[in-house]
Amino acid sequence: MIKRIDTGGISHLEPLTGSKDWYWGTDYTSGDLYEAEELYRAGHRIRRNRLIFVHYPEGRVAEPVKAKDGQYFGLPAFDNGRPVLLLADFPAGELRLLAYDDSCGKVSPIVTLPLSGVEDCYNLMPHVSPLTLTRQTAERFQILWPERADFPIHPAESFCFREGDRLWFSRWYEDPDYREEAVVRRLPDGKILEQFRGSLETMPDGQQWILTEH
Repeated sequence: MIKRIDTGGISHLEPLTGSKDWYWGTDYTSGDLYEAEELYRAGHRIRRNRLIFVHYPEGRVAEPVKAKDGQYFGLPAFDNGRPVLLLADFPAGELRLLAYDDSCGKVSPIVTLPLSGVEDCYNLMPHVSPLTLTRQTAERFQILWPERADFPIHPAESFCFREGDRLWFSRWYEDPDYREEAVVRRLPDGKILEQFRGSLETMPDGQQWILTEH
């Protein structure tokens, strides 16, 4: 069966992790969120982007929020049975997390944060569960909401998921063969609690799998 789905020009969809029946897509009119922020700070007028969700299997398209001039979407998430949108409003100096309730077609605010409290939008994204807004650079990891944390990490380390006050990271090496390690850090100070050889996988339904040798 072939379905024709009108996405308004958005040509690529990705599974919304944690959901069995939602996909999402965006157009990168001014690059990703960080690139759009750089353009705005440099005095350029950014072209707002679009963020859509497509429901499987019928292919129904939902566009819960239409951005205005100076606004830009980041990566979405799926939490508590609802798609979650991250929207930066550069003129207002705000970051907003919004929840979309598909049963009634309404959007409700989760939290509004000042952009001044964020160094920049580089690798800024929501994670679950619980819903957490994070930011990561090459050598630092930050939680911006619902609590705050800021600690150094290994340059080859990336955040994967949260388990209460335990934060799971993946670290890779090439010495010379490629290998991966799982690193479990404590919230809020980042102290390493566990470190072992293995890789971390987030499954489409939100399950977290740890792949080990034994």
